[in-house]
Amino acid sequence: MGGPNLEVFKFGMYIMFPIGIMYYFGANLEQRFAVPDFWPKEGQTHTIPFEREDISAELARLKERRLAARARRLAIENQGQSTDITRHQEEENKHSRSEILQAVKLQESEKAQSVGSKGWSSWFR
Repeated sequence: MGGPNLEVFKFGMYIMFPIGIMYYFGANLEQRFAVPDFWPKEGQTHTIPFEREDISAELARLKERRLAARARRLAIENQGQSTDITRHQEEENKHSRSEILQAVKLQESEKAQSVGSKGWSSWFR
């Protein structure tokens, strides 16, 4: 066995190692680990209305936005189109896809065939 000097050294290491780590990572955090412009400036964030007039104006704006979206949806439904199509799908339909993407895209019948009746272990064989 080591003796009393070894035990004093081990005790000192057990105490000083965590303290040294906390001192190294805890000192000068603002300069060492700061990311410049990480938090948004005051003008870049949403402002929460606290006054009664501001709250009513915000509610009116949200109601107008909701009613405009509803009117747009109803106009699409009156034309007989589905409202499930998103803007991304509309853009995709306007612009043709490349031949590679067309070749890779599975059709509904192919999806049904790929699932098959082999069960969940068909990929394992």
